[in-house]
Amino acid sequence: MAEPMTERPVVLIVEDEFLIRMATADAIRDVGFEVLEAADADRAIAILESRSDIRVVFTDIHMPGSMDGAKLAHAIKHRWPPVRIIATSGRLALGELDLPAGTVLFPKPYDPEQIAWTLSALTGS
Repeated sequence: MAEPMTERPVVLIVEDEFLIRMATADAIRDVGFEVLEAADADRAIAILESRSDIRVVFTDIHMPGSMDGAKLAHAIKHRWPPVRIIATSGRLALGELDLPAGTVLFPKPYDPEQIAWTLSALTGS
């Protein structure tokens, strides 16, 4: 069943570390976004298939499951081209990643205020 759409820009956070996901979600909610959460790429794809209002996916690169964040980013650009992507990692050299054009990169640890500013810029909010 499809989720109801909201008037606030919707951000999907894909992060397998619960505490990081929770803290990031709280910071993004605090600046006025609606936040959806997924612990892996498979759940993120299911959420994207059920909602048409997601504007940005904020994904970790290193995650367990059928695909990592880089593969998820390519799947999103292929199936949902208007969705913007922010990728983050604390383990990899971000400049060496194979990511879709237009992906915004942040190393971990990141500043929640900078993420909020970037989300506002990407969504025009």
